[in-house]
Amino acid sequence: MTTVIEYTEGCYETQEVELGKVYRWYPECVLVECDCGETTTLTSSETTCAWCGADHAATVREELAARQLDDEIAHPWRYVWEREDAGVPY
Repeated sequence: MTTVIEYTEGCYETQEVELGKVYRWYPECVLVECDCGETTTLTSSETTCAWCGADHAATVREELAARQLDDEIAHPWRYVWEREDAGVPY
């Protein structure tokens, strides 16, 4: 029986660069304890245990489908104009 230990919401990491910002996506993931006794981090694209090769696609799909990302987390660039420091400097 695979046990879900922890869920981590997907997010963008914002990096300041010379002409603006760059957004790097970190996908949502789940930390599971496999039947083999090892714990591994799985995402929607990586669903197999790194130790024994067991496929946990159904468990990952079920856990991730139960959660919805907030639009501001999924698309932070849409909300940049709402911040005080946004805009073109003079």
